[in-house]
Amino acid sequence: MLTELIIRNFAIIDRLEVSFGPGFNVLTGETGAGKSIIIDAVGLLLGDRARPEVIRTGAEEATVEGLFDLSGLTVVKDRLAKGGFEAADELLIKRVVSRSGKNRIFLNGSLSRLSQLQDIAAGLVNIYGQHEHQRLQKTDTHLKFLDRFAGLEKELAAYTDLYNRVVALQQRLEGIDQGERDRRQRIDFLSFQQREIAAAALQPGEDEELERERLLLQHGEKLTLATGGGYEQLYGRKGAVCEILDRVAADLEGLATVDPQLGELAGTVRGSLYQLEDVAVQLRGFADRLNFEPGRQNEVEERLAQIAALKRKYAPTIEEILAGLVRIEAELAELTDADSTREGLLAQLTEARQALQKAGDGLSRKRQAAARKLASGVMRELADLALPKARFECHFIALEEPGPFGLERMEFYLAPNPGEDMRPLAWIASGGELSRIMLAIKRIAPDADGVSTLIFDEVDAGIGGAAASSVGAKLQQVADSAQVLCITHLPQVAAFGDAHYRVEKMVDNGRTFTALVALKGETRVREMARMLGGARITERTLEHAREMIESGQNPAGKG
Repeated sequence: MLTELIIRNFAIIDRLEVSFGPGFNVLTGETGAGKSIIIDAVGLLLGDRARPEVIRTGAEEATVEGLFDLSGLTVVKDRLAKGGFEAADELLIKRVVSRSGKNRIFLNGSLSRLSQLQDIAAGLVNIYGQHEHQRLQKTDTHLKFLDRFAGLEKELAAYTDLYNRVVALQQRLEGIDQGERDRRQRIDFLSFQQREIAAAALQPGEDEELERERLLLQHGEKLTLATGGGYEQLYGRKGAVCEILDRVAADLEGLATVDPQLGELAGTVRGSLYQLEDVAVQLRGFADRLNFEPGRQNEVEERLAQIAALKRKYAPTIEEILAGLVRIEAELAELTDADSTREGLLAQLTEARQALQKAGDGLSRKRQAAARKLASGVMRELADLALPKARFECHFIALEEPGPFGLERMEFYLAPNPGEDMRPLAWIASGGELSRIMLAIKRIAPDADGVSTLIFDEVDAGIGGAAASSVGAKLQQVADSAQVLCITHLPQVAAFGDAHYRVEKMVDNGRTFTALVALKGETRVREMARMLGGARITERTLEHAREMIESGQNPAGKG
């Protein structure tokens, strides 16, 4: 829900800050005070195009900020995360409109594109009235309304999975059928790749082993001199280091009885002798293993060059080249056995289409039943909303081919008055009628549009008396499951608000300002009295206002 709204330098608004709570929030004020400007500002947060004309005279830029509580709005959080934005429990949207044309959008402090904002904001707020965000004027949303009302999300998901399978099978068949010539060319190309890779007989890790061997070969002479020569000098030749150390140790051991300290030194020398003998043995073993066959270095270099060429051509590692070979062989098998593959795919496609048709038929039957229930409920609600003779129905149009959302599309139709033909709702309904129809739908299907904040503008257009009280009561009931903001001119509607705000226009030093003031107690009573009696407020009017507020806050059946 929308919890904070901050507007700066927008039209006649210098600076406006307001906190909204859950439930039914009412906005009232004199005609021309700027109520529609607030709607326009919220529209910016939802992705309306930014126009420099909205910038307040004398300012270089206008800003609108909205803080939204995302509790329970997992779809919005998922969209934020998918877009690379912080997906916290709150979302701060900021729009900056500049005269220079350098307009900016921020989502939780990160820059955003307009398309990203529009996608994410679609799950936050719906505005009902003469406004481009009027959801009922977007016919592609009507079927979504019905499915959510009927609780058909699981059935639709199962149908969509089958639809995607059919599409995937069709695409595979099209790939096979794209032409025999293309198929033969592909087979030749893949066969060449398969032969080239297979002939190389690559082994995982082979390149690493060859690199180590090449290093040994490149330093073969030095390795031979170092290991073989080291053995000879330490142990192998006459007068080697170990022979000398053995004599020194023996001489010292012979004098150990004369001076025990010499015996200790003799032990140290002999320990060193044993260590050097061990080193000499290891050097001899290393030298014996050195086997530099003539021409081996050329073989290693040629093999490494062959592997490097394959890496440049196919993949950066031997493992990836071998994995690619598996894919090549699988595609070759499919292409070379195209007829049997095609027959198998056709069988799968026929089975998938039958399952899709069956799932679509079941979905259609449930939609038809839900549509009758929805239409009946909406007409029952409209009777209380100054549209007593209106007829409402869900008009289904069968598709020539199954679509991603079913076997049909659906659009709401309306006949507002007796004797009129049913026509598409988006064509004929006024802003006030659309708002009231949406209110009726929200009464019947509280979660139909999946958003947590609803803004009603002009919902009371052309009505009064008992119908206005009915509108207020229904808005109050809708507000039990969603945050509702309603701009109204009627005290019968305003009386039901959980919170009441007055939009005020003031002139100071020749400049016009708009402010939004929270009303409580007597200030709310006086605003209601103004709405009842105009500029002349009497004690009787005030008393009537108090009675209306009391009645609106404690309607029959509430509580």
